[in-house]
Amino acid sequence: MNSIHRSEEMCLVQLFLQNEAAYLCVAELGEIGLVQFRDLNAEINAFQRKYVREVRHCDEMERKLRFLEREIKKDGIVMVDTGENTEVPLPRETFDLGATFDKLESELREVNQNEEMLRKNFAELTELKHILRKTQQFFDENEGERQALHSLAQEEFLDDGSSLIPRDRGDASHVSKGNLKFVAGVIQRERLPAFERLLWRACRGNVFLRQAEITEPLSDTMTGLEVQKAVFIIFFSRRSIEKQSEKNL
Repeated sequence: MNSIHRSEEMCLVQLFLQNEAAYLCVAELGEIGLVQFRDLNAEINAFQRKYVREVRHCDEMERKLRFLEREIKKDGIVMVDTGENTEVPLPRETFDLGATFDKLESELREVNQNEEMLRKNFAELTELKHILRKTQQFFDENEGERQALHSLAQEEFLDDGSSLIPRDRGDASHVSKGNLKFVAGVIQRERLPAFERLLWRACRGNVFLRQAEITEPLSDTMTGLEVQKAVFIIFFSRRSIEKQSEKNL
């Protein structure tokens, strides 16, 4: 009794086929699965072999099919296995299949690019929405405090006609608004402390930084992953500090 680790008994045969029937005969032998072919041209380069163009065409079709399969699985679409073995296509049919696969791959890649662009634009607009909301909230809070202090000062000095701010100098808040500039943006929360320290050192403390956390996670515009971010606003008086702030980002 032969061991189960030994192969079945085999015999060496040599086939002589006409070119017109070689494709169908070899395809039928492949379907049976009981034949192992020997390479009689091992010394010949792969690019110098006969039918190398057809083999490379089949490899390219396999690559496209694997790409389509990955995209289908990525979208969670269930692929039903019918269990049927498709017959080997004729040579002219393989080129038709190759053209179909090429069209599907091109269309799917274009769809992926458009989807990626839409996601990136949506993420950027979402960040801009939070920037506008947080900065407007900050300005509204400070405007209310300024008006309250201004009203209190007028009430205290109304009797003697004096003012907390000299009339010839004008409103200090307006002067500061005219001199101060600001830049706002979004940054990951984990990078915010390091960014604040680096900005403070680079600008030698001549900046005023306010930040507010965004409660909901946002999609990163580069990686597409959801991360926790925060809105920051930097006030400065010199143009050089603005360039330094953008460099540190």
